[in-house]
Amino acid sequence: MNSKKNSPLIQWYNTFGRHDLPWRNTTNAYHIYLSEIMLQQTQVKTVLERFYFQFLEKFPSLQSVAQAHEDEILKAWEGLGYYTRARNLHKTAQETKAVLPQSVDELVKLSGIGLSTAHAIACFAFGAKVPILDGNVKRILYRYFALKSASEKELWKRAYALFEGNETMAYEHNQALMDIGSYVCTRTQAKCQECPFNQTCQGKSTPLAFPQKKPKKAKEQRTRFLIIYRHQNRLALSKNETKLLKGLYGFFQYEELPQIEGLNYLGTIKHEYSHISLSAKVYVCDVELNQCKEWFEYDSISQMALSRVDHKAWALLKN
Repeated sequence: MNSKKNSPLIQWYNTFGRHDLPWRNTTNAYHIYLSEIMLQQTQVKTVLERFYFQFLEKFPSLQSVAQAHEDEILKAWEGLGYYTRARNLHKTAQETKAVLPQSVDELVKLSGIGLSTAHAIACFAFGAKVPILDGNVKRILYRYFALKSASEKELWKRAYALFEGNETMAYEHNQALMDIGSYVCTRTQAKCQECPFNQTCQGKSTPLAFPQKKPKKAKEQRTRFLIIYRHQNRLALSKNETKLLKGLYGFFQYEELPQIEGLNYLGTIKHEYSHISLSAKVYVCDVELNQCKEWFEYDSISQMALSRVDHKAWALLKN
């Protein structure tokens, strides 16, 4: 195939692409891999300002991730959410003995690396000539090809069709698509006059019609009672085993308020998850040591990985 080095897409990227992003100014496969995992569910601005550099400072190599305890990884990930990503990062570092494979076929076998992420790592870190299919790229494909709906298989087929001819510019092609999806062809608006696909996009007359909007699912409204068990200068915590917050420490949550003497109400906290709206009434209760398994002194709690809900409860107690 002939490269489209002078195609409108590549020209647009050369002029308007986000060339200053740190993971675009490195050949370090670990740094690129880390950025891809962090960006799976989180905006670039949040990752840049609060997590990417801070995580690399604590864990400068994939070897350091592999050698760390999972609790340390979760603490460094604290506040970024979707903690399965952190556990998979740790697992992958150990599975690979801190050396990432270079092919899509091998990358996709690793924990937490789906097909699009495998394509992205293979392309950006190892120069593989393959397209990607993240959320932003999917939206562009829906609009470019005027698709109301499409299966994953069909979207991959379209991704390769759009990629044809740009194989030797795979890096620029993929980065350009992500940038266009981020601030030109967004979910709520389409700046078609600024888009390099303006002349060829089949859906540009009604871009927001593609893809067809799915009805929003109502969030689950969840009410809980959170109890902080205290003994002098120690607090009881348990390690979470639920999928949402697995591996994090937290106070004790109940669906119904336990009938315990000495409960003191501290206040109500609210927290929004992607699919749950949580309202929790927080209590503190002084108990004997033998009434809980694991106790931690106040000073040590700041070194432990807690969910945002538990941080809010901890703040109520301290205040």
